[in-house]
Amino acid sequence: MGSEGPLAPAVAVTVHVTGFKKFHGVSENPTETIVSNLKEYVKKKGLPKGLTLGSCSILETAGQGALASLYQTLQSAIGGKDSESSTSGKIIWLHFGVNSGATRFAIEHQAVNEATFRCPDELGWKPQKVPIIPADGDISHTRQTSLPVEEITKDLAKMGYEVMTSDDAGRFVCNYVYYHSLRFAEQNGNKSLFVHVPLFLTIDEDTQMQFAASLLEVLASLN
Repeated sequence: MGSEGPLAPAVAVTVHVTGFKKFHGVSENPTETIVSNLKEYVKKKGLPKGLTLGSCSILETAGQGALASLYQTLQSAIGGKDSESSTSGKIIWLHFGVNSGATRFAIEHQAVNEATFRCPDELGWKPQKVPIIPADGDISHTRQTSLPVEEITKDLAKMGYEVMTSDDAGRFVCNYVYYHSLRFAEQNGNKSLFVHVPLFLTIDEDTQMQFAASLLEVLASLN
């Protein structure tokens, strides 16, 4: 899978990646494994031309209580501390989250301004119908990624992956983080993308690592 690499990009791209720790009902989060091992994995495989893999961070599976660390992570990418990411190229935030009921990968098109947690997050917060950013208006307000979700999905499907486009990232922590990231990206001229992955029981770890590397290839090929 992914043997035919896409064309080299016209503009240098730095991709910063996040995953999540365990949470209620998911004792081992596959995204923690994927993101923790991604640098080593792509180093062996070889990074796509023009792409720099920036920070790989594991986030607390929490909403409001983990906001400070989320923004610290987002801010660090544009703060110029990391010389690799302070180039004049594009910055993409790539967030991985798990959907334990999924049978395929899902490229998320949007996030909704609503926090309705089905269970408390890892810091005990359980909001119901609360706007994530009150200044954005009511809970029906959405923010969309500026990346071409359909094109990304098609490219990955051609590589042989079980992948779909989704317009519903849920109302739990994944959607909460994506909403904040999309807002941050818009304010800072970056791009953001959220991808839901299944459990390793459904799609094994090696295939998911290959998928993450192939997704980086696809992102590198976008102009």
